[in-house]
Amino acid sequence: MPCVAVVVPNWNGERFLGPCLSSLLRQSYRDFETIIVDNGSEDGSLALLDREFPEVRALPLGENRGFSAAVNVGIGATDAELVALLNNDTEQDAGWLSALVRAADAHPEAGSFASKLLDFADRKTLDGAGDALRRSGLPYRLGHGERDRGQYDTPAPVFGACAAAALYRREMFDEIGTFDEDFFAYCEDGDLSFRAQLAGYGCRYVPEAVVYHVGSASTGGQRSAFATRLGTRNGLLLLVKDLPLPLVPLYLPSILLGQLLRLGVTALSPETRRGHFAGLAGALRLLPRMLGKRREVQRRRRVPVAHVRRLLARSSKAAGRSILRRLRDRLSGRLRRRAGR
Repeated sequence: MPCVAVVVPNWNGERFLGPCLSSLLRQSYRDFETIIVDNGSEDGSLALLDREFPEVRALPLGENRGFSAAVNVGIGATDAELVALLNNDTEQDAGWLSALVRAADAHPEAGSFASKLLDFADRKTLDGAGDALRRSGLPYRLGHGERDRGQYDTPAPVFGACAAAALYRREMFDEIGTFDEDFFAYCEDGDLSFRAQLAGYGCRYVPEAVVYHVGSASTGGQRSAFATRLGTRNGLLLLVKDLPLPLVPLYLPSILLGQLLRLGVTALSPETRRGHFAGLAGALRLLPRMLGKRREVQRRRRVPVAHVRRLLARSSKAAGRSILRRLRDRLSGRLRRRAGR
C-alpha cells in the first residue's frame, strides 16, 4: 500500500484532467497512488483515463453525488496513512506532494496540511494560503486575490485547509469522521477543519506545496446561484454543528451582522438573491439533522472552550488582514490602470 493516496473528484472535467494528472506524474515524491472518483460525468473523462492514464484507479459513481460523497468514496477505497485531496482543475509543482509529506513527518500533532494556491491564469496572484473562520462565522480563504509578494512564504498554523489541495491523516478521519455529505459542496472542508480543531488536530500551512488552481470550474463560478445557495446554507450549518455553546452569545452579534452583509451582497443580482434565500430555506430544512450531529461533534471535543475562543480570534484577525491587503491590491491595480491611460 502506498504511503499516500491522492483522491481527485471529477465531474465533466475532461478538459482539466490532462494537465492535473500529468503534473502528478512529474511529482518528485513517488510513493503514492492516484484515485479518480467520477461523479457521473457525461463528457469523455473516463475514456481519457482509459486512453492516457491507465495507471490511475477510476471509481465511477454513475451519478453526481457531490464533492463530499465523492471524496469520501476515495478515502474509503484506500488504507493509505495519508490522503491528499486535489481538485481536477489544478496543476501541481513537482515538489508539491513531497513538501506536504515532509510537513506531516515534522508535525505529528497536526491532522491536516494546507497548500499554497496560486491563480492558474495569473500565477502572481494568490488563490489561497490556508483557510480562516471569521467572527461572523463566514469562512475565508487567506490570501485569496492578493498579489504574491512573499507574505505567505512562512509555514504557520492555520484554522484549516482548502480541500482543493490538502493532505490529511488517516487517523484523524478515523476519529472525527470524513466529510459531511449533507453539505454536498462548499464549506464541507470548513466543517471538517472545525471538527478537527475541536478534537485537538491542528492544521499547518505549507508554502512549499504550490498548486495552480482554476477555481469553481464545475459550479459556474462563486457568484452563481448554485454556489450562493450552498455557500449560504452550509455556512450556517457549519456553525450549528461546530460552535461550542458557551461561545454562541459572544459571536451571535457578529454572525447576524455577517448574514446581513451577505444578504446585501447577494441582493445585487436576481440570480444570487434567489440563491441566498434558497440557501436559508435549505438550512432551515436541515436544522434538525444538524442539531443531531452537533451532539456527537461536541461530545468528541477535547480542547477547552478558551482554546477555541483564542483560535477563532486569531483566525478572524488573519482574515481581516488578508481582506485589507486584497482591497489595497485592487485599489493599486485600478490606480495603475488609470495612470497608464
